[in-house]
Amino acid sequence: MTDAHCHVARGETRHFLCAPRTGAAGAQDVVFDGCHPWDVENVPDFDEFIQKLRTRLGSVPTLGVGEIGLDRLRSKTISEAMRGAFDAQLALAAEFRRPVQLHGAKCWGEVVKSCRPFAGRIPAFVFHGFSRSDGLLPDIVALGGFVSVGPAILNDHAVNYRAMVKKVPVERLLVESDATEAAAAPRVDEVAAKLAEVRGIGLAELIARLERNADEVAP
Repeated sequence: MTDAHCHVARGETRHFLCAPRTGAAGAQDVVFDGCHPWDVENVPDFDEFIQKLRTRLGSVPTLGVGEIGLDRLRSKTISEAMRGAFDAQLALAAEFRRPVQLHGAKCWGEVVKSCRPFAGRIPAFVFHGFSRSDGLLPDIVALGGFVSVGPAILNDHAVNYRAMVKKVPVERLLVESDATEAAAAPRVDEVAAKLAEVRGIGLAELIARLERNADEVAP
């Protein structure tokens, strides 16, 4: 199966490996480079960072952009530096027509708003760990976005999350581990099995659909 968002490869058929990441990518893996919103303030010269990312995108035709986005988990205020970094990286993804991996903890509405100008120019938006109510789903679908379902679905208390993922069109679904260490998170087959149960669909049928969806994301 494809792990649609992780930071370390753990032996799946294919990994979408997002920065910051550890370890080497395998032959089937897709690598995403970018500046995570938590790391923006630690970049001494962001213009230089963008130029280096531009060079990498120009030399590696299979490179995606991510994990990028906005965040209110660590601070209630989204800094201008964070917004500027997000916009600049979206613009690069649009210029090179590469998929993006999106982070939007506690501010998904603003992430969607920032992405709208790039609809049709960025080939795939992966909404990693999207956990808001289903009110934004029509906007995500309109962007051609994918909702990547993670280990939260395994939590029996996550009633609202399970209700939300039932409403995502099946052709817009992915599954992820968000793993940062080799044994630090549930595997995607566990996530897929629970997703199939929650949606009332056969596991083999769901996995086949998930893989076709992942193929649409891969550059």
